[in-house]
Amino acid sequence: MEQIQSIGSMQHVAAPKALYIHIPFCTNKCFYCDFNSYVLKGQPVMEYLEAMEREMAQTTALQPPEVIETIFVGGGTPTVLTPEQMDYFLKSVHKAFPRMHPNLEFSMEANPGTTDLEKLKVMRAGGVNRISFGVQSFNNQLLGEIGRIHNTDDVYRSIENARTAGFDNMSIDLMFGLPNQTLEMLDDSITKALELNLPHYSIYSLKVEENTLFHAMFQKNQLPLPDEDIELEMYLLLMKRMKEAGYEQYEISNFAKPGMASRHNMKYWLNESYYGIGAGAHGYVNRERHVNIKGVQAYNDASKLGFPRLEQYEISAAEAMEDFMMVGLRMLQGVSREGFREQFNADLDHIYAPQLEKLRNKGLIEATDIGYKLSEQGILFGNDVFAEFIESHD
Repeated sequence: MEQIQSIGSMQHVAAPKALYIHIPFCTNKCFYCDFNSYVLKGQPVMEYLEAMEREMAQTTALQPPEVIETIFVGGGTPTVLTPEQMDYFLKSVHKAFPRMHPNLEFSMEANPGTTDLEKLKVMRAGGVNRISFGVQSFNNQLLGEIGRIHNTDDVYRSIENARTAGFDNMSIDLMFGLPNQTLEMLDDSITKALELNLPHYSIYSLKVEENTLFHAMFQKNQLPLPDEDIELEMYLLLMKRMKEAGYEQYEISNFAKPGMASRHNMKYWLNESYYGIGAGAHGYVNRERHVNIKGVQAYNDASKLGFPRLEQYEISAAEAMEDFMMVGLRMLQGVSREGFREQFNADLDHIYAPQLEKLRNKGLIEATDIGYKLSEQGILFGNDVFAEFIESHD
C-alpha cells in the first residue's frame, strides 16, 4: 500500500450532481431495520422539514451546486408525510436546488401502505418521477413475520394509484433469506413481481444487523433462517428468473430493463460525490465524508446553530481508491482503468497488481476491455472479492 500513500493530491472534484435526502419517520419499525428511523407518532415533522430547509441553504451556500442530475429521498418512509407536508418539502428542495437537469431522475422510497392517490399526485406535481416501493415479499404471512404493515393488496393498489398519478418509472424491493422463507415462496414472489412488468427490481438478502429485533432473536437462537446452501439457491433462482424475463443484472442486487438502471445509485457505485441532507444522512463532497446528527430533535436544534454534523472527515487517497474498487465491482460492468485514472491520476493495474492477480487466479474476477469485473463465481462471493481491497488506515 506504500505506493498509494505516496500519491499526491487527488484530482479536483466538481460540485456534486446527486442529492440524497433522509426522511426518518416510519409508521412502525420493521424487525430487520437498522436505518436511522423513528416511529412517526408524536414527532415534530414540520419542524424537521424546516430544519432540512436550513441545512439545504447552508449546504448550497458553502458548496454551490451545479445542475442536479439525480435526487433520492430515502428513510424511514418518506411517504408518511401528509400531502401538505409533502408539498412543503418538495418546494423546499426546488428552492434550494433550482438548477435541475432536464432528464432529472427524482426517486422517492415508498411503503405500499402509505401511498394514496392524493399524495402520489402531490409527489408527481413536485417533480418526483420514480418510486421505489418496499414490498419485500408477496407472502402475507412472511410480511407479518418481518414487521411490515402492508399486505399484497396494498401493493397492487399502490402500483395502480401510482400509474394513475402519472408514474411509469417504478421499482420494487424484494428480500430473500427471510426467516421461514422457502425457495417456493421466493419463486412465487418473483412471479407476482414480474407480472407487474415494472422497469426495475432490487432483490436483497436479509442481513441480521445489530440493534434490531431480529438480532436479539438471533442471539437467542430464535430466528429460523434458511441455511447458506438454500440462500445460495435462492440467489441463483432469482438471477435465472430475472434474466429469463429480460432484465439485465447491472449490479449484484439490482435488475433493470435496458436503460432503466437507477442512475442515482450508479453515482454511488462510481464513487462520485453527492450531497447528503437530513438526520443521520451521509454526504461525500470534495473528498470529505460527513454524517449528520441522528436524533430528530437533536438534528432540528443543531440546524439552528450551523451544520448539524455528527462527524466530518477527509478521505485519504488510499481509502478513496478502496471505495472505488469495492463499490465499483458491485456493478456487473466492473471498474475501468480510465475512471480510476480520472479520479486518482494513478494506474489501476500498478496500484492493485497483487490483489488483481490473486483474484484472477481464484477465478473471482476477469479482465475486460476497459478494466475488471466480477466473474460468474465472483458474483456469488462478492464479499470475498471486496475484502481484498480493505486496508487499515491508522
